Amino acid sequence: MFQSRHPFSMVLIIGLMIFSGLALAQSESDEPLYRDAGQPIHVRVADLLSRMTLEEKIGQLNMPCVYESGLGPDIPAKMENCKKFAAGTLIPEIGPGGGFFTLANTILHEGPLQQVNYFNELQKIAREQTRLGIPLLQTEEGTHGLMCSGGTIFPEGLALGSTWNLDLLHQIYEVVAREGRGVGIHQLFTLVIEPYRDARLGRNQEGYSEDPYYTARIAEIIVDAVQGNDLTAGDKAVAGFCHYPGQSQPVSGLERGAMEISERMLREVFLPPWEAGIKKGGALGVMATYPAIDGVPVHGSSWILTEILRHELGFKGLVLSEGGGIETLVYEGLAPTQKEAGQLALKAGVDVGISYEDGYLKYMLESVREGLVSEETVDRSVARILELKFRLGLFEQPFVKADESKLNTGGKSDRKLALEAARQGIVLLKNEGNLLPLKKDLKSIAVIGPNADHRRNQLGDYTSASILQEVVTVLAGIRGAVSESTQVSYVRGCDVIDESWNEIDKAAEIARQSEVAVVVLGENEWQAEGKQGTSGEAFDVASLDLTGLQLDLVQAVVETGTPTVVVLINGRPLSTRWVAENVPAVLEAWSPGEEGGTAVSEILFGDVNPSGRLPVTIPRHVGQLPVYYNFKKSKSYWIKEGWGKPYADMSPEPLYEFGFGLSYTTFEYSDLSIEPAMIGPAGRVKVSLKVKNTGSREGTEVVQLYVEDLIATVSTSVQEMRGFRRVELQPGQVQTVTFELGPQDLELLDRHLERVVEPGEFKVMVGHSSRDVRLSGTFEVK
Repeated sequence: MFQSRHPFSMVLIIGLMIFSGLALAQSESDEPLYRDAGQPIHVRVADLLSRMTLEEKIGQLNMPCVYESGLGPDIPAKMENCKKFAAGTLIPEIGPGGGFFTLANTILHEGPLQQVNYFNELQKIAREQTRLGIPLLQTEEGTHGLMCSGGTIFPEGLALGSTWNLDLLHQIYEVVAREGRGVGIHQLFTLVIEPYRDARLGRNQEGYSEDPYYTARIAEIIVDAVQGNDLTAGDKAVAGFCHYPGQSQPVSGLERGAMEISERMLREVFLPPWEAGIKKGGALGVMATYPAIDGVPVHGSSWILTEILRHELGFKGLVLSEGGGIETLVYEGLAPTQKEAGQLALKAGVDVGISYEDGYLKYMLESVREGLVSEETVDRSVARILELKFRLGLFEQPFVKADESKLNTGGKSDRKLALEAARQGIVLLKNEGNLLPLKKDLKSIAVIGPNADHRRNQLGDYTSASILQEVVTVLAGIRGAVSESTQVSYVRGCDVIDESWNEIDKAAEIARQSEVAVVVLGENEWQAEGKQGTSGEAFDVASLDLTGLQLDLVQAVVETGTPTVVVLINGRPLSTRWVAENVPAVLEAWSPGEEGGTAVSEILFGDVNPSGRLPVTIPRHVGQLPVYYNFKKSKSYWIKEGWGKPYADMSPEPLYEFGFGLSYTTFEYSDLSIEPAMIGPAGRVKVSLKVKNTGSREGTEVVQLYVEDLIATVSTSVQEMRGFRRVELQPGQVQTVTFELGPQDLELLDRHLERVVEPGEFKVMVGHSSRDVRLSGTFEVK
């Protein structure tokens, strides 16, 4: 651990000196420097900061989630109290607040026009009814679409990761930013760039992949799409990455469980996406994570929040607390009360409190006055907040034009994009006997299952509490796809978790009378009908098996002898062993969004050739965890090459490996070339190959490249992804695919945790998945 340095303090001092010189020449009747858009931002920050009282500074540190009870018990009370908080009259001890988090989703359910009008009203209060007129910073969730009524609901997390299409993801997050900024939102958070490491954790559904390399590429794309190069643009917002530096591998798979990982794992697995998104991409938003890492809760770790984040990665934006995050320092035993917790968090580097926690409210005022926190430390965070507000252009233009809002959310083109994302994110896991695609002129088809006609369950978590647009379910999609003469029968069959709902006999009967049965199973979102959730934030599981009576349901349907297709709608990988062994066709649809049912039906009936590939490993059983593909060589030795034996009760292999996914066509790989055969540590290698569509219809292959360092000074993985390409091919078409490997693709952390490219032989593996390697070769680093 290192003592925290404060380079910003020197910048602030210099800024104040510059400001002092300018202020001497400024008449008392002149406009304040901070209102002069022609002045450099650091001068404006210094000027404004010098005019603020301690109470006003502490007000800026707080941007509470509007669902907090301190803002009122219901929507009318919250709407009134938000106005008071903006004016600085709600809490006597502090000045006007800095902004709000998830306001629109909590209390503005009528759509974009209401959102624009209310946000403008709050900005008018901040501008005209406060002493200094500091605008508010509005923050909302944006994990798979703007979490506001009317915002487009794209597929979530693993569905987006399954597309392997970075251009598509760029388009999606451009829409999210445009829709958010269009109604008056300036920051989009819950952009989850931490690698997915333990499927038991409910909120892992918000992440994209288990692989650090792939997640890092997604992080770069998201920050470019959301932030762009000009934050004053009306269609750009701050990219708020979560949850720094990770929470996806907690003890027992439980949320807020400690991350018992080494610094090596932190740097090898968890930091690469943050390096890509911040150091390379310039992201300006970070949310501190809940867990303790190496014994220290992140909300109190200056090593993580300052040394690594700001000094190593060069972060220039705001660190927000997690919801209730300051309290982690209390229940972890680092602070006896909120007062001491607030002191630790601010000193460590948490700039903004989002949960109405006393440690950042009245107790922070007491802490500064008692000398327990220096005002300079408060100034450090307040200056960062003000700088971001200036960079967003809020002092010049805090308002949104109401007539434009109707054009910025939920348009036809955005819905079309959501459909395309759902299409590309669906993974065909099994297609025995080419059961799929189905014929549209079937005489009869049975649609069965708790997720066959359930809007909320296919949307994922962090979806608006009030959904205004049409959501196409699988049942609706199938009905819209088949011929008019096809009889579509529907029975729910069972609930996802409630075993009192039992229509299994009825489901078996309609399956018996149909040519094909489509059974839609999976998980339950917490907001669904007020029932217990099985997936999403705060809904962790001990088992990855199907819940409730779902397995009984699909077994009963299969026993009828009717050809059966299972469609899975779920936020996490499920250990569906019986389904994999006994059902001829299986689709993994994840949380496919508002057009999910359309996309599923298009793949079922062959209008779209499935191209999704798994961005995570799917285990046979929860007992295999951790089950990620890039395991160390010791595991490979024990189960494959050495004298050891695999599990006594089942295969050690995953149910479906990382990168896996079937198509309605086939692909052939050939002509691998690796040049040159020998390079120096700073050299580059060109890898090329040919891919041919050997089937009878067009299709898309995701070509995957993996590298193994064969002999090293530390233990390395059996393989690490270092490239991928989506290749669209017509029948018989051949395309050459080229990759380039540079030092960043070959380096490792040596015994001193220094990044080096060590001399030796490297193996290159190219293929259809992490296990289905079609071509391989080697090169040497001298």
